[in-house]
Amino acid sequence: MLFSFIQSHDQNHIALRSNDHEITYGALLRQIDDYCARLTDVDVLGLALDNTIEWLLWDLAALKTETVCVPIPPFFTRQQIDHTIARAGITHMVSPAGLQATGQSASPAIPPGTAKITFTSGTTGTPKGVCLPASAMENVAHSIHTMLGNDFAGTHVCVLPLAILLENVAGVYSGLMAGCTIVLPQLGDFGANYSSLHHQLKQNAATSAIMVPELMRALLLQVIKQGPLPDLKFLAIGGSRVDPHLIKQARNLGLPVYEGYGLSECASVVSMNVPGHDRIGTTGSLLPHVQASITDGEIVIHHPGFLGYLGETAPDHHLTSDLGHMDEDGFVHVTGRCKNVLITSMGRNISPEWPESVLLAQPGIYQTIVYGDGDPHLSALIVPTGPHADVSACIASANETLPDYARIKHFRIVAPFTVENECLTGTGRPRRKNILQQYLSPLAVKETPMNFYDQLVAQTTIARAELYRVPQLVDGLQGRISRPTYIAYLTEAYHHVKHTVPFLMAMGSRLPDEKRWLHKAIIEYLDEEEGHEEWILNDIAAAGGDKDAARKAAPNLETQVMVAYNYDYITRKNPVGFLGMVFMLESTSTQIASMGADAVMNGLDLPKSAFTYLFSHGSLDIEHMKFFEKTVNQITDPADQAAIIEVATNTFRLFANLFGAIPHASEVRDVA
Repeated sequence: MLFSFIQSHDQNHIALRSNDHEITYGALLRQIDDYCARLTDVDVLGLALDNTIEWLLWDLAALKTETVCVPIPPFFTRQQIDHTIARAGITHMVSPAGLQATGQSASPAIPPGTAKITFTSGTTGTPKGVCLPASAMENVAHSIHTMLGNDFAGTHVCVLPLAILLENVAGVYSGLMAGCTIVLPQLGDFGANYSSLHHQLKQNAATSAIMVPELMRALLLQVIKQGPLPDLKFLAIGGSRVDPHLIKQARNLGLPVYEGYGLSECASVVSMNVPGHDRIGTTGSLLPHVQASITDGEIVIHHPGFLGYLGETAPDHHLTSDLGHMDEDGFVHVTGRCKNVLITSMGRNISPEWPESVLLAQPGIYQTIVYGDGDPHLSALIVPTGPHADVSACIASANETLPDYARIKHFRIVAPFTVENECLTGTGRPRRKNILQQYLSPLAVKETPMNFYDQLVAQTTIARAELYRVPQLVDGLQGRISRPTYIAYLTEAYHHVKHTVPFLMAMGSRLPDEKRWLHKAIIEYLDEEEGHEEWILNDIAAAGGDKDAARKAAPNLETQVMVAYNYDYITRKNPVGFLGMVFMLESTSTQIASMGADAVMNGLDLPKSAFTYLFSHGSLDIEHMKFFEKTVNQITDPADQAAIIEVATNTFRLFANLFGAIPHASEVRDVA
């Protein structure tokens, strides 16, 4: 099935792309055949490579030749790898050194018809082999393609290891069926702890990706700091429960997040939310080929498609060990794991995933594990987002949405859960037993204080999100605005940018003697900002507008309010607070100026001379932000810090009002 889809696509379209290599759909089939020829004497193929085109070529060749393929997850220990090789009887292994024989014989425990054996470590150290036929994987991929359709066939960036079924089957196989371009950054390209995740998605113009909740939370923080990802159309989240509030936060930041649910025994995905058929708080509806029921609160999959575990007979139905139910509209609700259920001394049964997901929706909580089996109340181990996070307030907020018996009464701050300290699986799932063993004993946690700049970023999150939701800005980033709208934006920009130099001069003149060290920073900003309003007028002319009319026009009330607010704050409250306005403008332009300029220029077919202001600020403010961060981190007066945060928060909202007041598309009268 998969290969017939590949054959049906435009053979000149790019199918696979890495940093230094591209393969079209036509060339892909030929290269798969070349790799097939190298599998003549291979019975069981082990794949121990990074995310590369080569990994996929070996994988697809094994599928085509009916060679058993055993992907080796990159997070496996040496002991787990040795166990996998011996248990499956891997006869040949592909590593960076090439294809080599292992000296093993194929395991007689492999069921006939097995195409892939996926080993999952789960919560134990010994991996368990799930044997899958080609039909099970292709059914999942085809069902996903059917549910999404070709509207979402664009550029899929592989974020998870290819050895994970969720990426291998749900990402790559369904992407190839839809005619996507599959982009394969090596895992190291994402940086330590996926610190470059935003960069990779933006650089590759990703329209889709698949993540586990741990990575989504990391991406949320990166979007807050680095700006939106307007190309994304579908971001699938699976692996563990996600609180509905977290999904709403992500969508408020422009991330099209859709939760799903899956099992290795079902070749990855079982149910999923999709655009147009979505219910936040559920894992979506069952894939078309999946049959399921609920028995004693446990989700049961009928005819799951897998052939059994190594050495075991395939079941007619699979007991998932997941608690849940299906509502009258067919949406699946997964509420927890049977084996994780806590029974308090009051006799209440609680799945810890429930209060954990509510806690993880709080901005100050990065990771958590809830415990309390046999205790009268629940407790939590908390990894905060930073040393200044108000964990007590976060827990109080979470408790407001939980019934009394599920509320957290006690908590302890602990060090982060990682793969390296054996508190997370390679896919980001918590190893509960290990965590409770490691962290329930008293320990001293050393934490690096959060600098003021990071506090400023964190505490303006909600206001920044409001700005990024304004339709005029969202459409501008995607090049979907009219020329009159662009000219109207430039006109309002002129009427607030012309005040930048007077703002800075007013700030400098009102600084008390002990804060005059800021004059050096003000002088540097003055040198950079002088004359920018004239650039904007020239852009208006190049875009076909009347720059003299724009100069004389009365600014919108929203623009006047933002300008008046800053003059008032400088003169009446605290001149240092104006740095909050600087932060708002420069952080915004750093993230959206160049990107928006490119999109609008291409969408309106305007010359680059109509975008001198935006292009200059996209590059200028990157350096400005480094200088700004260094400057504000030297401000230690709590009153000044509070003033900067106050002004930044308010000006994000006022700037959102400024954008929202710009007549959109056909509503604008042409001023040319």
